[in-house]
Amino acid sequence: MDSKHDKIPLFWSGREEHALHHPQFPRANRYHPEWVFRNQMGPHVLWLAETLSTSMKLSPGMRVLDMGCGRGLSSIFLAEEFGVQVWANDLWISATENYQRFQEAGVADRVFPIQAEAHALPYAEGFFDAIFSIDAYHYFGTDQMYLGYFAEFLKPGGQLGVMVPGLHQPWPEQIPRYLTEPQAHGGAFWAWDMATFQTASWWRSLWDQYPFFQLETAAALPDGGHLWAEWERRFRDYPGEKVFPDDLEAIAADKNRYLTFVQLVGRRTQVEF
Repeated sequence: MDSKHDKIPLFWSGREEHALHHPQFPRANRYHPEWVFRNQMGPHVLWLAETLSTSMKLSPGMRVLDMGCGRGLSSIFLAEEFGVQVWANDLWISATENYQRFQEAGVADRVFPIQAEAHALPYAEGFFDAIFSIDAYHYFGTDQMYLGYFAEFLKPGGQLGVMVPGLHQPWPEQIPRYLTEPQAHGGAFWAWDMATFQTASWWRSLWDQYPFFQLETAAALPDGGHLWAEWERRFRDYPGEKVFPDDLEAIAADKNRYLTFVQLVGRRTQVEF
């Protein structure tokens, strides 16, 4: 069988440290690096998911929407680590493809694949105990009207946790050349949709407007740029097939000056919409 289609175990069974082992992420270290590398669609989703989960209260049996789940790694992580039920929602990856992945991971009874666009979600109001989103919310959530729509799917008191690429400080008047010029592989890091990369204070000013929502955390990861570069470095060393090229050259050149990840956590209040 083509090695590209060989089934990779979900968990790492070796005693030695593996290619993605990181002392900061004991939960993520449990997962097989080959499984993570083959399913990657950006920065290391399990490192980010573990970071975000420490700021939320997740308990067995909760209904969780994983919004913009990609290939569902974060959804599997949530089900395995916290015993929650997960609705794994993505636009770009089909529900059928993700369902097969969930079956192979042994979580198909707890993780339910959905393919739906962010403005046409097929859920009942107040259905979820929590919403979780990694590396996705900036694609649709910068609209001032969006949180009013999105928060309706949370029950009163329900949590919303978001981790997005962002900035330590606002961009200078011109985007740094090391981000806009082609890297060695020929592609530049910067794309027009990265205009949605914003600071924690920008996100706070947006989310603080809503009377139905209480923002609890809005913070840039202090070492987010270094962490991003570390993932890109390890991804570059991965010998297998890669869907996307690495961006180590540009991210390392930034030296954690601008690029990071921004974490947002809050709750829907009892106030009526």
